Amino acid sequence: MDLSQLTDRINTGLAQLRYGEEPAALYEPIRYIMALGGKRIRPLLTLLGAYVFTDELEPALKPALATEVFHNFTLLHDDLMDQAPLRRGQATVHEKWNPNVAILSGDVMLVRAYELFLDVPAELLPHVLRRFSQTAAEVCEGQQWDMNFETETEVSIEQYLDMIRLKTAVLLGFALELGALLGGASRQDADHLRQFGVGIGVAFQLRDDLLDVYGDVATFGKRVGGDILSDKKTYLLLTAQAQANEAQRAVLAQHIGQPVPDADAKVQAVRAIYDELEIRPQTEALINDYFLDALQHLERVAAPETRKKPLHQLALQLMEREQ
Repeated sequence: MDLSQLTDRINTGLAQLRYGEEPAALYEPIRYIMALGGKRIRPLLTLLGAYVFTDELEPALKPALATEVFHNFTLLHDDLMDQAPLRRGQATVHEKWNPNVAILSGDVMLVRAYELFLDVPAELLPHVLRRFSQTAAEVCEGQQWDMNFETETEVSIEQYLDMIRLKTAVLLGFALELGALLGGASRQDADHLRQFGVGIGVAFQLRDDLLDVYGDVATFGKRVGGDILSDKKTYLLLTAQAQANEAQRAVLAQHIGQPVPDADAKVQAVRAIYDELEIRPQTEALINDYFLDALQHLERVAAPETRKKPLHQLALQLMEREQ
């Protein structure tokens, strides 16, 4: 199974989608954000989930595209809520047009995502739509929790992990479950693939949090230390606050939630506390726990290992692991 060929197939399918023509101010922003690219992980997971059980992937293509359209809908609205100026190096929709356009164009994207599910076989359609609706609501719940955490002074590690499960991981899990169902899997096997996707999703987000502090700016693609500068409540910060002694808590309090006269000094000071508390190896251990638990669910799927191998390889690529 050639992942690059599948990605090309997905990109071709996305390029052929028609959202509408007039008014141009409604539809052009949709074409714009969908043309910005991306790894297309969600539709790729759907096709690979189907491949575990069948060679016939065409019936899964349009539903797979629905997951990507929905994902980009969430990005469009998230950018607006975060007032982000850039998405993949280009102006965000609310910056290039205006906030009202971003809201309305996003709404149409959600409608079109539902429309793309209409090719799902009739016997599966009610279940798929219920599962997609539940997933979509959970993604919104995760975004709301993320926004709530910005102003809440007390956020537990468990609350943070549940937030990233909802905001990031459940859509990966749904994409895999969708593909499995379309490939003829049992509900049990489809659920194992869903849990595999959720576990990989949480591990991936934790890894992103870790790279924000310890990554190489040349490969990370954005400024290292951005989460520290924005006082974002990540697993690293919450764990440090929970484990810090009095002196370390004083240093964290001096920098977190305070004006930033020297950005580099703030990043260095907070990272020094992380180093003292060995936050990095603790985070790496938790990432590994989620990753290994996810692989156990993949192993439980009743399908030949050769069929599951592409999914295993993609998971390794996402985590940048060798084995």
